[in-house]
This record gives sequence, C-alpha cells and structure tokens, in this order.
Amino acid sequence: MSLRLYDLAAADEARRFSPFCWRTRLALAHKGLTVETIPWRFTEKEVLRPSGSEKVPVLVDGTRWIAESSVIAHYLEETYPDRPSLFGGRVGEALTRFYGQWTDTVLHPGILRMIALDIQKHLHEKDRAYFRESREKRFGMTFEALVADRDQKLPAFRQSLTPLRMTLAAQKFLGGEEPLYADYTVFGAFQWARAISDFKLLASDDPIHAWRERMLGLFNGLAAHAVGYPVL
Repeated sequence: MSLRLYDLAAADEARRFSPFCWRTRLALAHKGLTVETIPWRFTEKEVLRPSGSEKVPVLVDGTRWIAESSVIAHYLEETYPDRPSLFGGRVGEALTRFYGQWTDTVLHPGILRMIALDIQKHLHEKDRAYFRESREKRFGMTFEALVADRDQKLPAFRQSLTPLRMTLAAQKFLGGEEPLYADYTVFGAFQWARAISDFKLLASDDPIHAWRERMLGLFNGLAAHAVGYPVL
C-alpha cells in the first residue's frame, strides 16, 4: 500500500497550512494509515492534473487519484472499513455535513479576515501574486485594509463561535468521548491559523482552546509537532 498526499506548503516546505489538507492528514491518522506528504504550492496546478482538480488535498492511493477533503474522507471510510470509522455510522456522516458547511462559510472567512496578511508573508514568492489577487478580489479590499482592524473584529469573531463553545463545554470532542471527522474538519481551521500566524484567536479559558489542545495532542502530537506558532 502506497499513499501519497499533495499538501499545501509555504515558502518553508515544512510549513503546511491548508485547513483542508489538515482534515485529510488527521483522517488518515485516524484510520491508522501511513502517508507520504508532498509539498505543493498554489501555482503548481499541472502536477494535480491526473486528479481532475487544481486544488489540494489530493490523495494518491496506488493508481487512484482522489481530490477534495470530503471526497477523500468518504473514500477512506469505504476503502478501509476494517479501520476506525471517521463518522461513527451513517447518522454521524450526515451530521458531519453541517460541520463542514459551517466551517467553510463561517469559520474560514472569519479567520481569514484576521490572518490574510500573515499568510501572504509566508508564501513562496511564486505564489504571492496569485494569492493576493484572488483573495483581495474576493473581499474587495487589500489584505492590509482587511486586517487593519482585526483587534476590533476579534470579540465578534469569538462570539460567532458560541455554538461550538457550548458544545465543547459539555463534551470532550464534537464526536463525543472520541474525535471524529467533524472534529478534524473544524480543527483544520485553527491549525491553519496556528501554522501561519501568531495572532491569538481564542481566550485561554475558552472551552474551544482546551479542545484545540486535545486535538493537538492526538496521534502522538501530529499537529502539535508541525511547524507553526506556539498556541497561546
């Protein structure tokens, strides 16, 4: 069995910062699968052509190329059913869709509004123009303008996490006593920020902060040992 994962890298190829790739890396670890990660950058779209995608993550399992984090998760669940389940059954699989949609539409934009310029500073020079142009077009302003008032935006961002906070105050993981793919989906966003920025998103006494610590420690500290900034 030979698994390879194309994984978004900064100028320092050891700094892996895609939230979607982190979902997949943790899903693979959850399944107990060993994978070789291949550093990839935004402008290297040609190497992904066999997958039919221009974005990572892309998993190569033997001769099969599988693109998109959610598709990869379902592929792993179906291909390796004898290993720990990522969803805990069909009901959990259905509920996980909500966490994915919420993370993509609420959590990611909220974080990007505070760390966009930090990302730009870490990118390989061949990616900088592409990233700035595409993301500034999306937000209708420069990165400098976008993050200029991030300290003022922070309370509203933290308030937006209230449902997540209340859930994690009542249980160890979104999956209950043990983490599931829903946890990896949400955690990927915080690991993205940790990999690229020293801006403190969470208060130290926040239940989400404690959950993030538990997530960092999973799989012998897979996420904790990755190149990034200290969690404050």
